[in-house]
Amino acid sequence: MVSTHAIVLAGGKASRMGGVDKPALVVGGRRMLDTALAAVSGCERIVVVGPHRPDLEADVLQTRESPPGSGPVAAVAAGFEAIRPGTNDTIVVLAADLPFLETGLIDALGDATRDAGASFAVDETDRVQFLCAAWVAGVLDERLKSLNTFVNQPMKVLVPEHYSRISTAGALDCDTMSDIDRARAHPRHEALGIDEARRAVLRAVRPLTPEARHLETARGAALSAPLVAAEACPRMDVSAMDGYAVTAGGGPWHLRNETRFAGSPDTVEIEDGEAVRIATGAHVPAGSAAVLRDEHVTVAGSVVSRRVDTPVRDDTRRRGEDWHAGEVIAEAGTPVDPALISAAATAEITVAPVRGPVRAHVVVTGDEIRRSGPLHTGQIRDTLGPILPMLLAHCGVHDSTHAHLRDTPEGFEQVLREITDTDVLVIVGATGGGAADQLRRSLDEVGAHVIVGRVAIRPGGSQIVATLPDGRVVLGLPGNPYAAVATLATMLPTIAAALRNSEPPTPRKGTVADLRDIATTVTRVLPAIQLPDGRWKVEQSVRTAHLAGLVGRDALAIVHPDHTGPVELIPLPR
Repeated sequence: MVSTHAIVLAGGKASRMGGVDKPALVVGGRRMLDTALAAVSGCERIVVVGPHRPDLEADVLQTRESPPGSGPVAAVAAGFEAIRPGTNDTIVVLAADLPFLETGLIDALGDATRDAGASFAVDETDRVQFLCAAWVAGVLDERLKSLNTFVNQPMKVLVPEHYSRISTAGALDCDTMSDIDRARAHPRHEALGIDEARRAVLRAVRPLTPEARHLETARGAALSAPLVAAEACPRMDVSAMDGYAVTAGGGPWHLRNETRFAGSPDTVEIEDGEAVRIATGAHVPAGSAAVLRDEHVTVAGSVVSRRVDTPVRDDTRRRGEDWHAGEVIAEAGTPVDPALISAAATAEITVAPVRGPVRAHVVVTGDEIRRSGPLHTGQIRDTLGPILPMLLAHCGVHDSTHAHLRDTPEGFEQVLREITDTDVLVIVGATGGGAADQLRRSLDEVGAHVIVGRVAIRPGGSQIVATLPDGRVVLGLPGNPYAAVATLATMLPTIAAALRNSEPPTPRKGTVADLRDIATTVTRVLPAIQLPDGRWKVEQSVRTAHLAGLVGRDALAIVHPDHTGPVELIPLPR
């Protein structure tokens, strides 16, 4: 069986960059080494050649060329030895200084090796990138064995006579700090599908640190440990119905002249052949064997008898019938909602370790935005800021505060560094690549890790999800109002679930009437309204500069190209 493996070169001296750890430099929100590893994530075995990096996943092999710093050929040889591939396997060879690598390029290189022993990427300057390549393992092994030494050899000595060339924009490397600066100024991200983007968020976002909280103040959080009952339920034997507590036997019973009520502090003990009137929830008196509900008995004077036409049953709720002390009421990850808060109180639990509630700080950007007062020339009204708290609450996130930010690089960096009293920074606008769109560059400057840089969806393709070094999440929304709402609705619930370390919400599905009439070549988010027959009608177009297209609509529908089955529906807040 033919397999594909990868050798990632992450050493070298980087002498033209002052000896920095080049693979660790951040471009587009992640280390260039991480970009390389993401591109080859589908390979069977991956080896990183260079200094040991303790933060790499356990299934990534690590090795070092001998002697250290002896050049790329020595590094390739060390990686090949660590993998020990089969003769017909494919070996991908990458340098960890290619910030724009995408999985599609790796697949294309691998496919090209079917017609040649090796394939190399060719960048935008028509330069062959010998460290962005794929080889048939047997060919690479033969070329390595042809050399007398691996030390300080250029990669050209390995190149076979015949090879394939793959022209691409994703093979530009970074040899100098000027290259790094240019790459950071124009970051590129592979557009993920919406489901892939959500999975990436769940993998990459670090859950919040658990803390003990009074559950009544923790709605919207999730349990960080199982909720264990402190007391049995019921705490004592109680009556489940209005009726009569009776002793053993089939009756009749002598009715005592007293009644047991719920919460009654007195102690009552009945003797053989006796019965006592009892209310729902009342503590069953000592000596009783059962509770008979009113409709199952007849009372004549002071004599209680079981009706012959009724079932023989006991309407007593026994101590611990629902749970005993020490039993798990809810598992870790369960959302703290009204039902859980009530059940916890029943189990005598008021404080529990939780993650959350998730807090968001909203920042609306743009020199042209004005929330109140008369509009001046070139200004527009802030139509998102006032409603975002409602939208956040609908996604299970608490709005901590909000602010307005002008379009300056210094302002973005200040926001990213200084707004720390939050879990999520929701930034509206500045996610594109325009002259005033500063968010992506600022994320690089503060060392953020971009999880989602683009999504193959319309609207909302320019959205960003990133994590800052201290764990805060940045959700960058497009400035277009409809795109902002669509992005928030599709991504924020997943971000909140990742922070709470809980299961993401199960997508709601619905059948769309005349789905075949919605022609689309890309995944789209469209307004939908529910029809009387339970199906959904989806709007085929919507104006995106305002939210008038959502007035009277019930949900947003995610419609994929050539979709034929039920579609995902995201209910809109009311």
